[in-house]
Amino acid sequence: MTAVAVMALAFFLMRLMVAQQEVPSFETLKAGYRSSYVALLDAQGHLLQQQRQDFRERRGEWTAIEDISPAMLDALMVSEDKRFYAHHGVDSQALLGAAYKRLFEGHSGGASTLSMQLVGLLDERLFRQKRTRTYRQKARQIIMAQALEQLWSKAQILEAYLNLVSFRGELTGIDSASRALLQKYPAGIDHREGAMLAALLRAPNASAQTVTQRACGILRRQAFTQDCDYLDRFVGHYLANQHHVSLDEPVLAPHYASQLLSLYKESGQAMPATISSTLNRDLQVYALQSIQRNLKPLQKHNANDAAVVVLDNRTGNILAYIGSSADLASAVHVDHARALRQAGSTLKPFLYAQAIDQQRLTGASLLDDSPVNLATGSGLYVPQNYDRQYSGWVSVRVALASSLNIPAVRTLTMVTPDAFQHLLSSFGLPLEQSGDYYGYSLALGSAEVSLLSLSNAFRALANGGRYSEVNWAIPGVENAAPVSGKPLVSAPAAWIIAHMLSDRQARARTFGLDSSLSTPFWSAVKTGTSKDMRDNWTVGWSQDYTVGVWVGNSSGASMHDITGVSGAGPIWHDVMGYLHQHRPSKAPAMPVGVVAQQVVFEQGLEPSRTEYFLAGTEFSRVALATSLQSGQVQPLFISHPAHATIIALDPDIPADNQRLMLRAGNTAGRVTQTVSWYVNGQYLGSANPYAWLPLPGRHRVEIRDEKNQVIDAVVIQVRGARLAK
Repeated sequence: MTAVAVMALAFFLMRLMVAQQEVPSFETLKAGYRSSYVALLDAQGHLLQQQRQDFRERRGEWTAIEDISPAMLDALMVSEDKRFYAHHGVDSQALLGAAYKRLFEGHSGGASTLSMQLVGLLDERLFRQKRTRTYRQKARQIIMAQALEQLWSKAQILEAYLNLVSFRGELTGIDSASRALLQKYPAGIDHREGAMLAALLRAPNASAQTVTQRACGILRRQAFTQDCDYLDRFVGHYLANQHHVSLDEPVLAPHYASQLLSLYKESGQAMPATISSTLNRDLQVYALQSIQRNLKPLQKHNANDAAVVVLDNRTGNILAYIGSSADLASAVHVDHARALRQAGSTLKPFLYAQAIDQQRLTGASLLDDSPVNLATGSGLYVPQNYDRQYSGWVSVRVALASSLNIPAVRTLTMVTPDAFQHLLSSFGLPLEQSGDYYGYSLALGSAEVSLLSLSNAFRALANGGRYSEVNWAIPGVENAAPVSGKPLVSAPAAWIIAHMLSDRQARARTFGLDSSLSTPFWSAVKTGTSKDMRDNWTVGWSQDYTVGVWVGNSSGASMHDITGVSGAGPIWHDVMGYLHQHRPSKAPAMPVGVVAQQVVFEQGLEPSRTEYFLAGTEFSRVALATSLQSGQVQPLFISHPAHATIIALDPDIPADNQRLMLRAGNTAGRVTQTVSWYVNGQYLGSANPYAWLPLPGRHRVEIRDEKNQVIDAVVIQVRGARLAK
């Protein structure tokens, strides 16, 4: 052996020793492998969601060699390295053949073994430059491949290669390619599918025609020539699955996972491969099924989206979190559990709790449910009940449980919008404007809230008025502790509100005795519908759980003829029933500071009952003031239109559709059936209400008694083109 040969051999052996030190162990490589997804588990360790984190590649789970079909391995050998088990990292015969082609035919053939290709995947210094590697890179690749073969077994090389190689587009690794393109696990790949996947390795983004030609060549070398028939259709069909969801990829909590991972990133922690959550998979599945089951019939009423949140009352753990109605959703990626929507009547419990705490009202106090006109900076505010009917004098208990609007607005005039806004903000509701900005409409839920924040505010009522944040259970981050501290409303006031919202007799006026709000166990619940029927809510709690449901449209489009009982209510009823199918729910014990008192309502206003008061505010008899009693002469007044009202007529609308309703009533909320109406001194009629066809101009509207004496009068102005009588 010449000195030059000896020196060359020594150099090669030295480089080989260096290379052996640079090659990672198979165990180190496998341990450092990371899927492109973070696995979200429920509290019992069940897989809920795989949330994408790495968008450079789409890698699935590491697949062991024994879980890859022999057909795939055979196709790989035929395509890439037919003497794989015979060489030690370098196929000398193939290498010489490639050199010959380069020298005498002007192009190179494939000479890289699987081991050489694998070290190219492991060492970024071996990346190709301008479609080929430099001679220096090629030499390093050969040395590294031989070092790899000395340290790893053939099975380990095959396993690592198939987990790291790119197949199509962003699909990297056999798990990702097989479950996305073929919709099957790698263990089930047959010889024709294996040929197609092997054909992708040379040029992952090649056209379907090129892939078909290469796959057919592989099949012929395997003696499966007959499988080339119609192979183009086969390849075209499966390559179209490139962007499909992988087989068995769970999609049970995408919005929850997205928010949880965002909180992880904000915490500055390294993202783990697996995250445990507080969700319950079975509850999550049931709630989603309930949404889909109840929402389908509502689609004819233009309701397409829904969301559900379930909280543990004590810990604040999120037990279920569904941000959209999945396949039924008009915007499946929008998280409606965190989207801001008008709250509707769901804010009334907090308003009455505040009024009771301030000792302005009790559950037996009477409120006037009759038309009211409130002057505001932008004009008159004229609230109406949902059914556009009026009940006269009603107790606070009935007003809240039956969700009457006008009594709530009258209550807000006592509490003031600014004080109410401050309380709602303290309960975690995202009201960024002052109370004066919302005005009296705040009593009817004109502010925007999220389902998650609203449900957690109701959870505070369930905990005696004590508020705490929702617990996302992120390690290393301060979590929501069990509820403690000073309540935002007193425990007695919160208990009284809970008792009202659990009283099916009190809610019967609006919802009837048997509705989706009634449960066979103790629960307190409130519905809400926003302006123009854009949002429908049902939120309530039992002894252990708070459940919130929203139904509507992501676009904000109005629904048709849907109420809390027919919209969100059935879903709430389903979920609450599931939670308590084997678990009782008992009414909370009456706290210190609450007094039970038998109350008699005179003049038949309401049936006698046991009512509950803050200590020191109790009474036993409820009657209207002498001037308001039904046996007394009660002065009538014009309740509609209000004085100084300006009405604009539209000449394009038929006259009969622009009649103005004239209404009169008394301070007790009672409306007589007849009354003498006069406009500008001319008698109109005696119906109450009276549909009057207005004419442009300034008008004095009067009501008169049997002696033709004026009882009440308002002046209004009508603008617009003259209409035909």
